[in-house]
Amino acid sequence: MGDFLKPEGFAGPQGLRALTREGSVLGEAGRFVRRAASDRISRSALPYASHHRPAAAEPVLLIPGFMAGDATLAPMALMLRGAGYRTYRAHIHVNAGCTREAADRLERRIEAIAEQRGRKVSIVGHSLGGMLARALAGRRPDLIHGIVSMGSPMLAPGAVHEVLARDAEMLTRLTRAGLGGLMSEDCIAGECARSSFEETHAPLDPEIGFTAIYSRRDGIVDWRACIDPVAIPVEVTASHVGMALDPLVFDAVRAALEGQLAVRTARSRATRETARSEAALLRPVAHS
Repeated sequence: MGDFLKPEGFAGPQGLRALTREGSVLGEAGRFVRRAASDRISRSALPYASHHRPAAAEPVLLIPGFMAGDATLAPMALMLRGAGYRTYRAHIHVNAGCTREAADRLERRIEAIAEQRGRKVSIVGHSLGGMLARALAGRRPDLIHGIVSMGSPMLAPGAVHEVLARDAEMLTRLTRAGLGGLMSEDCIAGECARSSFEETHAPLDPEIGFTAIYSRRDGIVDWRACIDPVAIPVEVTASHVGMALDPLVFDAVRAALEGQLAVRTARSRATRETARSEAALLRPVAHS
């Protein structure tokens, strides 16, 4: 793995103790089951008409993490849809291919969603998915409203537990053996890796909202690497894997999306008021 992916001062979680922290995913999954059941009961008491999403629901693209697929974010999609958002899958079965190629495909996906909905898109990404979201926000500020990353080591993608590092090495060996569609050596140590890393550090349009969710209990990545200096940091108590399951994390994601929407609404209102004020100043004064 390229040294530039693990800058000085960062280090991935070490040993069995770190992995033990990931065991809390069972409790996090249990919380999701209980919350989903509670929400289902609450919805059943509502009038039928209120079950429908409003046509103007905010579009949100969900991007899964490394070695994960769309199915891993299905619980979050369920919760966000219940809150009125219109969620979209990334069309990723297993996020194990070239990151640069994945970003290109996701850019086309965002273009299609934005055209279909007639508005910009928000993105929520878990782990590697959050890094892809950051790169896409830099590429396409014309299509993206805001992003929320969860456990995404923007500052040091290589500061991961050795188990994850071995998974990446396994993929490169399979690529060398002739299996296509997976990460190559260039994707984790060469020009492809450097290009992808630089995209996650490209200047971000100040009008794009960015919230970085992290957990000190993360047993897979260095939580310090998840705090992008241009993002609003939000700490949760969850395992790395559990961020995709825990309804308490979903609450943080929803709050971030609502906060970004509130900022956009206030900015739009201020722009309209300024335009009205300027128009009033230019209006001819009637003389008696």
